[in-house]
Amino acid sequence: MQPIIRINSLSKKYPGGFKALKNISLDINKGEIFALLGPNGAGKTTLISIITGISKQSSGDVKIDNLDVIKDSLKTKSIIGLVPQELSIEQFETVLGTVNFSRGLFGKPKNSSYIESLLKQLSLWEKRNTRIIELSGGMKRRVLIAKALSHEPLILFLDEPSAGVDVELRKDMWNIISNLKKKGVTIILTTHYIEEAENIADRIGFINDGKILLIEEKEILMKKMGQKILNIFVNEPLTIIPNSLNKYALKLSNNGKTLTYTYDINTDRTGITMLLNDLNSEKIKLKDIQTKQRSLEDIFVNIVKE
Repeated sequence: MQPIIRINSLSKKYPGGFKALKNISLDINKGEIFALLGPNGAGKTTLISIITGISKQSSGDVKIDNLDVIKDSLKTKSIIGLVPQELSIEQFETVLGTVNFSRGLFGKPKNSSYIESLLKQLSLWEKRNTRIIELSGGMKRRVLIAKALSHEPLILFLDEPSAGVDVELRKDMWNIISNLKKKGVTIILTTHYIEEAENIADRIGFINDGKILLIEEKEILMKKMGQKILNIFVNEPLTIIPNSLNKYALKLSNNGKTLTYTYDINTDRTGITMLLNDLNSEKIKLKDIQTKQRSLEDIFVNIVKE
């Protein structure tokens, strides 16, 4: 794939000496959905601010479609849409007015049919003549998304887009993202809703303490680092785990009614058969068993801990 964003040895140091970003290098491919995960203060918003031209790096460089974000800032900003965390909108402007104004800022000709379609997708068309100050927080978030997409950008940044929004908006937003991907738009999102990254991202990056810890295709990441969890529900609650079962590193929960066994799906022998035989030898009768795939959230937590 051809990178549309190239980040090389990027660092950001503030006057007080705090280093928000530390020598980050990253390529983001054209048309992909890239999810950047990390705890609060990890450097996600700082990185997006530099790529979108809001902030300036201390060292390193960023290129958007082979254009330098500093030397060619007007051109790079014209192909980027940004949905920020903060609800900063012109409070006394109407929905339609502010979205049309955003489109005009980037030198795009008027396109009433496109704007109408966009506002309808975001359930804003009925509110098009309403002033921003009269809208709910969820509706204001919809307006931010409409403004970011008003000039039909090639790249869309979503900085914690689901924070504090209702389920309906979240659903509408991910439908729009799916349609944008089909059109070849590159989408970069930061999120605390890890299940969303797990559902829609093509690649995932982990950032912590201003450093990129890992970048991997989602499917490869899940396969490489994935584990399965076997939950064993027993007929009679257990107070302790028998010593003969210590080798399985079982966990007892649900008031002694559930034994949990974690195993690697990539090994030839999972140990399940031996475990079940040993449970039978201990006269432990099973009520049910369930398996589930280790989640992206589990992987994320372990990587940050390491």
